[in-house]
Amino acid sequence: MGKRRPLKQRGARVSYHVPNRFSEGHGIHLPTLQRKLAGVELLLTCDTGVSAHEAVDYAGARGVDCIITDHHALPDQLPAALAVVNPQRLPAGHALRELPGVGVAYKLIEALAAQDDGDCDALLDLVALGIVADVMLQMDDTRYLLQRGLERLRLNERPGVSAILESAQIAPAELNEGHIGFAIGPRLNALGRLADANPAVELLTTADRGQAQMLAHSLEGYNARRKFLSHQVYESAIAKIEAEPSLLDYAALVLSHSDWHSGVIGIVASRLVEEFGRPAVLIATPDETGRGSARSVAGLDITAAFGRVAAQLTRYGGHSMAAGMSLPADRVYQFRRALSGVLRDMGGAEPRAPALAISGYLQLPELTLELTEDIERLAPFGNGNPPLTLATRDLKLASRKGLGRRGEHLQVEVEDAAGNRQRVIWWRGAGMDLPSGKFDLAYTLRSSTYKGQREALIEWLDFRQLESAPTTVTADEPAWELQDYRGSDDRFSALAGAREWYPQAQIWSEAATASLEGAVNRLQLRASETLIVWTVPPSAEVWSAALATVSPDRLILFGALPDSANLASFLQRLAGLIKYSINQRGGAVGLEALAAATAQPDRTAQVGLQLLRALGKLDYHVAASGQYQLQAADDSPRGELGALRHRLDLLLRETRAYRNYWLKMDLRG
Repeated sequence: MGKRRPLKQRGARVSYHVPNRFSEGHGIHLPTLQRKLAGVELLLTCDTGVSAHEAVDYAGARGVDCIITDHHALPDQLPAALAVVNPQRLPAGHALRELPGVGVAYKLIEALAAQDDGDCDALLDLVALGIVADVMLQMDDTRYLLQRGLERLRLNERPGVSAILESAQIAPAELNEGHIGFAIGPRLNALGRLADANPAVELLTTADRGQAQMLAHSLEGYNARRKFLSHQVYESAIAKIEAEPSLLDYAALVLSHSDWHSGVIGIVASRLVEEFGRPAVLIATPDETGRGSARSVAGLDITAAFGRVAAQLTRYGGHSMAAGMSLPADRVYQFRRALSGVLRDMGGAEPRAPALAISGYLQLPELTLELTEDIERLAPFGNGNPPLTLATRDLKLASRKGLGRRGEHLQVEVEDAAGNRQRVIWWRGAGMDLPSGKFDLAYTLRSSTYKGQREALIEWLDFRQLESAPTTVTADEPAWELQDYRGSDDRFSALAGAREWYPQAQIWSEAATASLEGAVNRLQLRASETLIVWTVPPSAEVWSAALATVSPDRLILFGALPDSANLASFLQRLAGLIKYSINQRGGAVGLEALAAATAQPDRTAQVGLQLLRALGKLDYHVAASGQYQLQAADDSPRGELGALRHRLDLLLRETRAYRNYWLKMDLRG
């Protein structure tokens, strides 16, 4: 690992710190720096610090040299560091001008290595991870570094990366930029979104394969939780839009909820931008302060827009396409109106649907694996180098089938005039209008493995209707195979049989009277072929999020009722969990964890906490991360008992009503 530790190789004693997004925010957190400077001679930053005047001055006053490596916009005055390495200081058009933060750090290490006539090629795999995961512009030297980094990644030399690839079931030799963007990057980012990102550094630098596998396994747990919470927030956001369509009358989609986890709202905001073609701002409001994450569309600088409505905000910051902010929780409506007005002034009155630039028209028989592999020689694709958009004329639909969660995606067969057919995948195509009669289809091509065979995968982008006429399309196939034991008198025998037939199946059970070995709660669900549903889900949002996370091919339903369904049993269980959290875990607990442990929606757990606090059974405050810090109280009632009891009772009744409905609903997909 000598070449992979270029600073230590030169005799440096290195320690590192990744700021915690919840407690420290982004950039150099001065109180943290004050704690960590003892014995330090050099402060070296990566992807931050170009505006950190106070931190650099503090370090300098204590005899610590500072080297800043960053790529963000330059301030009017640079900090008084020993060196500020930033490609924005280069002239426009320079090949290094668009270098991202990870590339700037690499170039510094490369310069050090050159002094000893060495190289640092062994670090290029990390450079590739950073470029793609940070969605950086792929041009000039950034693209060159990514190409070289992908080659290095395919060698699979780093134990941490190898462990991630094994967990994600990615063959190293076939690894491409898509695997980083949709599998590796989200796993690494899950730590920072839900907890502390520092263990990710250990994972990517350890030489111990056992340690790497242990850390990668932990990463899988965080990633499963991230996926579930993201799906849950998405389902909740869509429900809000469907219940209040007037939200779409604004130039920006601004939504808020007290149950949302602030670590995943940015992910959902990105998805809403894709679906609705306008900037999206999602705000988590667990207490009197709302913490939001925004994503924008090309041509609308969301951070500049925030600057024009700064009077509505407590703080904000970010880039043209992504930003974070905070505001009083009771000011969301006013903020929505003000931001919408500013965006309309900036030219964002209508949702933007960028025109597709067609690279070429092909016939269905020409869509071969050989052609796909030729096209992929132009890879890596991404920001600055999008994949080719191809099109085929004069098609009709022959069949359709739902894929994934309740048919969230679509698999369709298209047919040309000569009777040739081709399988096409439309990601998130469920509920979208399909063409009737003849149409032209725009798509991208990439290679994929389907049922063990390499093939050319056609991904649906858009269509142009040529004529509107009746067409025969075969009906959807069920989204999953269903085995239904909801009315069974002997569930345990049926469960034993299901375990025997499907030993790799996940069993989803929460707050059940009988403990089931190996069962998981909603936050521990992961992608799996078979999902056994033992206890009834508490809400439509939780059920949809679970299906989206697991995306099962087979559902085995039982429908046992949890043992915390009424007010007394729920409060008893919640109080026991709180006591355990205070005594064993220092009182820190996530709202979603309490909800899963009580088999209730997040809102019910939140009101339960409020009632216990009103009863004087506990006290708590909500951290920026959304974590609840619990502590014992003095048993002194604090008022509002009647209103809180009534509200909690209504929420529990609502859950019981949904569970009764779920036990009877048609779940054949």
